[in-house]
Amino acid sequence: MSFDHRDPGADPAVWTTFLAGLDPDGVDLRGTGSVVVVAPHPDDETLGAGGLVATAADAGIPVHVLLGTRGERSHPDSPTTTTAALAERRGAEFRAALRVLHPTATATELDVPDGGVREHAEVLREALVRRLAGAARPTLVVAPWRGDGHRDHRVAGEVAEQVVAATAGATLLAYPIWAWHWDAPPAGSEARGADAAAAAMPWSRARALHLDAAVRDRKARALDAYPSQTRPLSPAPGDEAVVDARHAAHHLRAEEWYFAPVQSRSRESFDAHYARKPEGWDFEGSWYERRKRAATLAALPRERFRSALELGCATGVLTAALTERADDVLGTDLAAAALERARRRAPSARFALAAFPGEWPEGRRDLVVLSEVGYYLSPDDLDRTVDRVLDTLDDDGVLVACHWRHPDDHAVSDGDTVHAAIARRWPRPALVQHVEPDFVLTVFPGAAVTSVARAEGLVG
Repeated sequence: MSFDHRDPGADPAVWTTFLAGLDPDGVDLRGTGSVVVVAPHPDDETLGAGGLVATAADAGIPVHVLLGTRGERSHPDSPTTTTAALAERRGAEFRAALRVLHPTATATELDVPDGGVREHAEVLREALVRRLAGAARPTLVVAPWRGDGHRDHRVAGEVAEQVVAATAGATLLAYPIWAWHWDAPPAGSEARGADAAAAAMPWSRARALHLDAAVRDRKARALDAYPSQTRPLSPAPGDEAVVDARHAAHHLRAEEWYFAPVQSRSRESFDAHYARKPEGWDFEGSWYERRKRAATLAALPRERFRSALELGCATGVLTAALTERADDVLGTDLAAAALERARRRAPSARFALAAFPGEWPEGRRDLVVLSEVGYYLSPDDLDRTVDRVLDTLDDDGVLVACHWRHPDDHAVSDGDTVHAAIARRWPRPALVQHVEPDFVLTVFPGAAVTSVARAEGLVG
């Protein structure tokens, strides 16, 4: 997604009409112990969550803002200022705006380079982990929506999702900023092209915080504390306002809008499934399952593996076949009933009750299998799973992924989406790519995978 803030962008009035027709769940701060706001740039905290910060102040809830950068690259073509001057100016504006919203709020200014949150993601991650460790529970974390279209916003949103998912007593809401500008309400998305429609804001997960008149006034005054962004630096080209009145109107409504994160399918839902159908998805009787399993095994680039990990092994039908190809096989699943059957079906394999990516077995592997489970993971959990596999896999190892391509009411995404997401994160091209109407099968290689023919001396 690319956009130019100088373009007119979406009409705020069109958004207002659309939003009036929604009936979202509300954001309720009652019982919240503390709030942590992740802001990649000065003014993000005000535009995206200023009303929430002010509402928290009125309720006596402590707020801490993690400011990622000083926003020194907001005017890269300015003929009248420098990045150093902008950094100092925007830092002072941030502190002034925060005093308006919440006089006792605290902040950590991380001083990451503007535009460089991705390269310094660990700085943000470590700071958020430290802050949450001492925060009063329950803690609400608000961070940019990862689909907002700005790289710093995306990375900050991803980091927040990952940290919150691993932190007991913390929940997350994501705020859009630039999406109001480049997106359009769903009824008009066709006119903006397929890419815009595909990236549109996830209204099924929308949450709204009503802002009373006093809070709205404080949010407007806090935004006014950013003259470097809301007014031109000078009449010269390159000094235009970044957040002009048209864009500011998106953020000064009577509600603030947030998105709840996508949740991976729960342990309870799988337990209920196996209670109804002890054999799961007819893994042995279905020709689709038998054929797909044969294709998966045929795609393995070696006859024998040292240590295999099957993520989401279900009742162990594929696991049993893997014991014929690997010296050691570990299957994991989050449904205890499925593992009971798996142990009987594949007695030479080992099994563990675990929900990945949070619960991950120790040890190195030269084969990891992810079959028919990736689409049950949230985007963040899928990203974390891929990272875990990369950390686990030996150089001569492979990840084999195989997924159903048709819609599933219980799934978060679909097979094509899962494989595209893995490919984006995987550092090397796929070794095998097989696509047919029903399933997609991909083999992702480690750093030192060689050809079968060369390994057998059939070619030089």
